[in-house]
Amino acid sequence: MKIRNILACLLLFVGFNYINAAGIKATAKLDSAFILMGKQTALHIEVVGNLKPEGALNVIDTMWRDIEIIDMGTPMVSDLGSGRKELKQDIIIQSFDSGMYAVPPVFFIQPGETIATNNPVLKVLPVPVDTLVAIHDYADVSDVKRKIFDYLPDWATDYGLWILLAIIVIGGSLFVYFKWLRKGKIPLLPKKKPVPPFELAMRNLSKLNEEKLCEKGEEKQFYTRLTDILRVYLAGRFGINALEMTSTQIVNALRSNEETRSSEQMMQQILEIADFVKFAKVRPLPEDNKLAMDSAVRFVENTRPIEVPVSDSDTSKKENPKK
Repeated sequence: MKIRNILACLLLFVGFNYINAAGIKATAKLDSAFILMGKQTALHIEVVGNLKPEGALNVIDTMWRDIEIIDMGTPMVSDLGSGRKELKQDIIIQSFDSGMYAVPPVFFIQPGETIATNNPVLKVLPVPVDTLVAIHDYADVSDVKRKIFDYLPDWATDYGLWILLAIIVIGGSLFVYFKWLRKGKIPLLPKKKPVPPFELAMRNLSKLNEEKLCEKGEEKQFYTRLTDILRVYLAGRFGINALEMTSTQIVNALRSNEETRSSEQMMQQILEIADFVKFAKVRPLPEDNKLAMDSAVRFVENTRPIEVPVSDSDTSKKENPKK
């Protein structure tokens, strides 16, 4: 009986705290989910509910290891009516290690209640590192004035011209190899015509569809590659820097573009499903996976550049130019 009474008290205590905390909601949203190493971004904190004047945001330093807090903005509190208030505060963060990180929660603390925010995901991209120039030490110069040939052995003076010619040939061959041949390029040949964004996107989507990743249980890899293909397409086709944008920013950019406004809804559905799969570990149905692929193909086809037909008059002008 004592054990039952203790369990009942614990349940009542937990339930009471849950009821108190249920009136307050704390959310965290990143200004940009993709940043370069050393760059900064804002973490927007929003707390809504029955807030008390002495309530404030707090962070636990031991939880912030891979991500650094640069500045805590000034909290802004507004009255929503009916005893409810809204607190907004921005936190400036940055990271110097590339990788995918879950941002630690920020806690709203007031007497009797502690509410934690969600954990948005931040991807830190690496940056190229400049090569270091080696510094050499040189020996002291002798006071005796000697000609350069005095330092060379006899064989070097006798065959110096041939040695110099061999060095030039070997050096030129190494330069051509590392400059072009190693990269699969052949000098003096015309460069390959770059693949248009539409053709590249359709080719990559077809390849991704043939790999059947969802049937193998690799939904996260499927949606990661699917969204990357679309992000690269938006960058090449419309100049939208989608690789460094969040899903919300991409949708807003599509709405402001007259060519993509009519197809924005399809992209929004793809990004929403992809975010659930990649960050919330949700496993969609096979119908959802097929719908996402079909929507991606339709989006690319709907935004395909329109080819302007060449009229007969233009053709005749090219064939018979004026003298």
